[in-house]
Amino acid sequence: VFPGVRQAQWLTKTKLVEGLPPAVQGIMDNPALGLQELEERAKHMVSHARLWDTAEVAPRRERYCPMLFENLIHICRLMSGKFPSLSKRMLARNCRIAATWERESILLQVRGLSGILMNSMTPIPPVASKEEILATKEHVLETFYPIAPTIDLQEVNVYKELNDTGQCFRDGYPYSHPHTLFFLESANVRTDRFRPEQLRAKMLMFAFGNALAKAKALHGNDPKVLEQPVVVQSIGTDGQLFQFMVFQLNTTDLVSNDGIKNLVWIDSDQNLYERAQCVPEVKKRVVTKPAGISGFQPDTFKKFLALYLHGTV
Repeated sequence: VFPGVRQAQWLTKTKLVEGLPPAVQGIMDNPALGLQELEERAKHMVSHARLWDTAEVAPRRERYCPMLFENLIHICRLMSGKFPSLSKRMLARNCRIAATWERESILLQVRGLSGILMNSMTPIPPVASKEEILATKEHVLETFYPIAPTIDLQEVNVYKELNDTGQCFRDGYPYSHPHTLFFLESANVRTDRFRPEQLRAKMLMFAFGNALAKAKALHGNDPKVLEQPVVVQSIGTDGQLFQFMVFQLNTTDLVSNDGIKNLVWIDSDQNLYERAQCVPEVKKRVVTKPAGISGFQPDTFKKFLALYLHGTV
């Protein structure tokens, strides 16, 4: 199987950093924000999505995955009492994106529906320092020789090189900065869902596409190292397992492998809970597994909340 994220890194000229950036980690670790006070509410929301939202014995993923997302966003919005600027956000659904770039001698385009997009009135500040950005010059991108890095991409005739941030960013639209993309892998049948590695690759391509389209809207089409990098985040989930990503577009000069690279921080495969038992499991008239949520992971919830707060707090 061709490696998903590694391929996406080559296509987008990006260096990978494992884990979340210090700016996000700092939000999680700041006791003054009182994130832990919301943990019990988050656990309650998981129970609501998995156990109580339906009369079915076991709710289907296509129902509980979007419900869990809405519940978590609801908790995040409660923070706008403390941070009024959080109310300057807008969720756009079915947003289309198109971004075109050249890599070596290949013309590439990412286009399609980019999940649910949260827009903001103000951009997320850069997460990597000028020194960290300059240090990416030394990073050597992995090649896949003799396999072409475009091996499984769909080949099409491009009649128009589109760079379009979709309906979300028309002139004069107040929420003009892409903040976080949300991808819900909510198909009931496992084979219809992206595997975690595929999902992370998709998240990277669409975060990059949104950042590139925004950078071109701001600075024109000429390839250049950006004075002010564009940061776009991404969260993917199947209703239990979460993928977190922060992408920083440092350059639109993507043709060669030399020079400044873009940066992505990925925190992979974080369970929000281990199991949701809709009805108790009974063996020999003894309850071996009680009904309810077990193995709730408050840190995964805090990561979701920290990415939401990032750029405001």
